[in-house]
Amino acid sequence: MKLTIDTKNKKAELGSLFGIFFEDLNHAADGGLYAELIQNRSFEFAPIDHPDYNALTAWECFGRENLTEIYVTEGDAVSSKNPHYLVIKVKQDGEQAGVVNTGFNSGIPYKSNETYYFTCFARSAEDSGIPEILVSLCDADGSVYAEQALRVTKHWKKYDLTFLAPATDLCGRLKLTVCGKGEVQFDFVSLFPADTYKGRTNGLRRDLAEALEDMHPKFMRFPGGCLIHDGSLNADDRNSQYRWKNSIGPLWERPARRSNWSYNQTLGLGYYEYFLFCEDIGAKPLPVLPGGYDPHHRQAAEGELLQEFIQDALDLIEFANGAVDSTWGKKRAEMGHPQPFGLEYLGIGNEEIGEAFFERFPLFQKAIKEAYPEIRLIGTSGPFAAGKEYERGWKSAVEDGADLVDEHYYQSPEWFIANTDRYDAFSPERPHVFVGEYASKANTWFNALAEAAFMTGLQNNAPAVELACYAPLLCNVDYVNWQPDMLWYDNHQIMYTPNYYIQKLFMEHQGDILLEQEWENTGELVNIGMDEQERMSGMVVLSGDETEMEFTETILINEDTGEHIQIPRIHLNIGEISESLGAFSGNNYMICLKARELDGWKGFRVSFAQKDKENRLFWQFGGWENADSMLGEDINGRNSVLTQRSRSVEQNRIYDVQIQVRGQRVSVWLDGELELETQVRPILAKPIYSAASMDKHTGEIILKLVNLLPVAQETEICLKDAEAVKGKAFVIEGYEKEACAHMGDVQKFVPEVREVLPVQGSLCWKMQPLSVSVLRLQSV
Repeated sequence: MKLTIDTKNKKAELGSLFGIFFEDLNHAADGGLYAELIQNRSFEFAPIDHPDYNALTAWECFGRENLTEIYVTEGDAVSSKNPHYLVIKVKQDGEQAGVVNTGFNSGIPYKSNETYYFTCFARSAEDSGIPEILVSLCDADGSVYAEQALRVTKHWKKYDLTFLAPATDLCGRLKLTVCGKGEVQFDFVSLFPADTYKGRTNGLRRDLAEALEDMHPKFMRFPGGCLIHDGSLNADDRNSQYRWKNSIGPLWERPARRSNWSYNQTLGLGYYEYFLFCEDIGAKPLPVLPGGYDPHHRQAAEGELLQEFIQDALDLIEFANGAVDSTWGKKRAEMGHPQPFGLEYLGIGNEEIGEAFFERFPLFQKAIKEAYPEIRLIGTSGPFAAGKEYERGWKSAVEDGADLVDEHYYQSPEWFIANTDRYDAFSPERPHVFVGEYASKANTWFNALAEAAFMTGLQNNAPAVELACYAPLLCNVDYVNWQPDMLWYDNHQIMYTPNYYIQKLFMEHQGDILLEQEWENTGELVNIGMDEQERMSGMVVLSGDETEMEFTETILINEDTGEHIQIPRIHLNIGEISESLGAFSGNNYMICLKARELDGWKGFRVSFAQKDKENRLFWQFGGWENADSMLGEDINGRNSVLTQRSRSVEQNRIYDVQIQVRGQRVSVWLDGELELETQVRPILAKPIYSAASMDKHTGEIILKLVNLLPVAQETEICLKDAEAVKGKAFVIEGYEKEACAHMGDVQKFVPEVREVLPVQGSLCWKMQPLSVSVLRLQSV
């Protein structure tokens, strides 16, 4: 094989192609990037956040019964936006009572000789004496490492203490003790390490922040995700959507928020902190705001309330970019940053479906473009890679003048391999693509390789593809909402996945200008999946999705042989799955049936071409939130949605279903109308995937190479017009497909750096099996 890079043919600017996406799920903020060590610091945890939460979640109480009393109350709090606070009463001299905070994970991670900053608001009751308060760093059994005393007044006052931990303990605790008769009230109890990222107060966990900084992302999308649009439209409600104005200002004035990922958000890591972090790591900020619509609960803002959402967007731009004498620019300056943050991109909505959103988006677009024509506005194409809702999102983007369209898909690695050419036909004259969320559903080396191959396709299709970021970014191992994730961690260490190192390679070596490349003598594509007929063959199985189902008049028709199998009636109780109704050995058949949901509300699934539960095609009707009709595929237990449209199952309605397989084409008819249709793409791998770019500052030619195959590949690399080349190579190789990272193993998957010694003419490069190489070459 021969690869020629035309260093003079500069195809496109790569701009800010590869970035990161921060969403506060998996305790990515509280208990993650945000360095606060106290969980439930304002006593605002409640069942609205999670059914198991209460105001004393993460706090343990101690004191003799009948002689002490500990509870959380509200009224006359430090801030009306966080109305609850802790009361500790000691009813007799000589007694003690208090609380212990357990932190996150195994506890508060104290490190020997490290400094910690304690703060709280406290007061004694008007009719009480003023007992002594002890603030203690201790272990899980209550043994004290360091302790200081406080005397409080009868009015709310903020108290600050500094501690030096004398020992390392990853299971530490913070203890508050009231000594002697009296009543003391506490609010906003906080403990931060002094050793935060860049030493900032209210700062970030240093190791996580530095891991992200080390990637050199070109942008950061934040704060979500479904996080931003799930909730009440009223900004003052406890379960409101993510409203950015609630996340700035003094910490105790930021109202606690219900996260749709079933936990409490303090908003201590808010918009100001996000902007600062983007600036610190050299990433362009890309905030995402709700568009006046909640697709999860079908709530839409009207009139003045809708205008409030639009004004929020305008005010955010002013907060980020406005002069210090503007209303929101002044607030930014007062928080400590008089210089603008340089906002260029703004997303409205996330994975939106439904006409209510698309009716509102043009109102945002018009207002923002009139006031800030330089802002690149991002629309949305829903949560799937194809289908009616995806097409509706693109239609809106084109009609309404969006600059980019945010595409999301979480698929099997095989889907990513089959779709490396996904954007080859996309025109840069249309709105550009922002791949705002993607991942291949596991953290193995094979997943990372598949993503690397796909990323070469993203780069090769710039500028039609303008931005792309893997998702999700962070996951606390003890609070998992979603997986896979790029970085996993507990309260003191990080697991760096192979996906992280692939993303890091592509960001560090993105380059500035896309170059023309030409392959010769590459040979045939290699099928790394099942052959086409085997893939479309297999059993037919029926199941309900937490429903009781009745299927009647089921007929399986082999259209090659004319064989029919008829089953008059199948009844499935909730949780039941049918036995195989029959199996097809070819790829030319029809499944006909009538389906009725008797109980439940999430519909049913028809699986076909099923080899086992982890390898099959399927049509699902209903599903999560009873909202989708979709064709999908499971390969080795990893799911891909091939096409989708919105539709809900109606209980007791009889649906007439036909599923037709013709070669690799699958069609679904519902009540006589074509419902869905897709082509199941073969999983064909190139011998080597590649993308070439130039670094404008160094003049180096950057070549990314990916070998998905289990055999080595050799290629001759020629830089056109270069008599000789030299440089460096960054190589990840030697891992089996299922290799994965482990907590504490910080060297696994780290690229090996090699010198590329000067060579006359072409460079012969050998790609080991299942490997990635990034070459930085220059002519000599």
